[in-house]
Amino acid sequence: MQEQASTQPVPHKRKPRLAAIEYIRGISMMGVIAIHVGSQYIMNTSANVHLIALFEVASRFSVPIFFFISAFGLFYNLDTTVPFDYRSFLKRRFKTVLVPYLVWSLFYLLHDGILYKVGFPDPLHLLTILFFGNAKYQLYFLVILIWFYLAMPIWIYMVRRAGKVSLLLLLAVQIAFDYWSSFSVSFNVFVYGLPDHSVLKPFLMYRLNYWVFHYVFIFVLGGYLAVHIKEFQAFMQKHRTGITLFFWASLAWLLAFYYKLLYVDGYTALEAINTAHQLSPAGIFYTIAASLFFFTIFTYQRYPAWLNPILHQLGRHSYFAYLVHPFFITYAALALQHAGRIMTAPVSLAFYCVILGLSMTAAILCRRLGEKLPLLNEWTIGVYPKKK
Repeated sequence: MQEQASTQPVPHKRKPRLAAIEYIRGISMMGVIAIHVGSQYIMNTSANVHLIALFEVASRFSVPIFFFISAFGLFYNLDTTVPFDYRSFLKRRFKTVLVPYLVWSLFYLLHDGILYKVGFPDPLHLLTILFFGNAKYQLYFLVILIWFYLAMPIWIYMVRRAGKVSLLLLLAVQIAFDYWSSFSVSFNVFVYGLPDHSVLKPFLMYRLNYWVFHYVFIFVLGGYLAVHIKEFQAFMQKHRTGITLFFWASLAWLLAFYYKLLYVDGYTALEAINTAHQLSPAGIFYTIAASLFFFTIFTYQRYPAWLNPILHQLGRHSYFAYLVHPFFITYAALALQHAGRIMTAPVSLAFYCVILGLSMTAAILCRRLGEKLPLLNEWTIGVYPKKK
């Protein structure tokens, strides 16, 4: 979603641009919007469970794959053989992530405070909201990303020493940790059993908003493949068929899990999507498969060339579209409610297209306006004028 920038403090020859990173960013933004539109559609008690699967299950790679491409972009132009300038790195990344995060958080707090007549939070509550990324439901991603940046020396250390065996061990630990965090009955009973005034409770309740441990493997994998780009390209070229089969098999596994929850275990659709998610074992493998699959097809481009300009625009404006789309969802949902329209399957599909269209249009217009008023791009997407 965010604009990629060089993180290398020592001048060196930049590597060739990889269109796959930009294209994946756009596809992932579309998936995130699908998840949030699905959250509107699922409120219809007669919602089609198969369309819910499209909105809420098939798109589940969308958030974790952002960590994959973020790490890939960071390590692709990073020389891991020279000393890492941590201070310079944080300065650059905070300008592209922390500033937009604070600006958009304040925007949504002010907007929602007026719209829902709840006012602006007091200073202590404001700090809590900003720490956990709770100003709006999509902003937690930036909080986790900031924590990843803060721990960058750790990831460099891990990527430098990573190999096939250590990556497999890390994957096993990742599956075990995510399963414990998501499905451990004793742990979750403990968390929900804490009194509301407990200081510990929000730190555990909102652990998905800032615990980078949930996504360490996919981040390190992205960094590892970027450092070993030549080997990765050879692997993609040699195993295109296998990567494609892995993608569809992992999707089938995740969907099978979703349908089992519905038809065998008697879960509601909401309970099912909250269980068959990206942190489940099936979801983790689906994320890995999607990362390899999309990188492969966008690298070797066995599809019509006319799609590339569209994918370019989706990727270029994905950061702003990601950040602004809840604003349009709010007013589109209010318009439907005012018109007395129910979110049926056809309406939800049209709703998705409208939200995507409005978000992209706003992103393009603001980006162009930001070329004349640089502060707009600096504050909203962390893009600064190129130094002459």
